[in-house]
Amino acid sequence: MKNQTLIDTIQALKDASKESGKAIWKALAKELDTSKRRRVAVNLSRIDRHTEEGDVVAVPGKVLAAGNLSKPVKIAAFNFSEGALEKIKMAKGEYMSLDELLASGVEPNQIRIMK
Repeated sequence: MKNQTLIDTIQALKDASKESGKAIWKALAKELDTSKRRRVAVNLSRIDRHTEEGDVVAVPGKVLAAGNLSKPVKIAAFNFSEGALEKIKMAKGEYMSLDELLASGVEPNQIRIMK
């Protein structure tokens, strides 16, 4: 059984890479195009340690709620745990899907990939 949302997201990222010539979209697509067992899971504590206020983070997998987020950060990921969504809201951060990040027009050089 295939996840159509995942397939559509991967294709959109590949198309964006071809159109813009920016390697970040291809890198995200490649990371997502792995088996579920190998897909990335990133804790909020790691995001908090490696970012500054206002940074944009892309996670080619799932964001988990372990740890705290002490600053407002924009986080784009394929999936979020319920606890992670609550903690991001409490920190006044923003969360979005990778498709929404692509459509938002954020400059690729401002995005940090976390794995």
